[in-house]
Amino acid sequence: MIYSKEQKKNKSILYDFPKIIKELRNSQELTQSQVAAEIGVSYQSYQAYELEISLPSLENFVKLADFFEVSLDYMLGRKEY
Repeated sequence: MIYSKEQKKNKSILYDFPKIIKELRNSQELTQSQVAAEIGVSYQSYQAYELEISLPSLENFVKLADFFEVSLDYMLGRKEY
């Protein structure tokens, strides 16, 4: 899925997702390549998540939440940890 200009304008529920995963990654001093390898996606795919180019599949959302030990709600910007 790619963000449209309208979604960004309307601040869809996933609007904060790229910022949140970048903050989680940086807080653990990890590279994009390291996170990508841990969840089983290519570096380019993970980078696209942080750059707001695409969204992970539901399966990869769950893998990211498990890896960072946060809830899916937190990753979607719905509530704190």
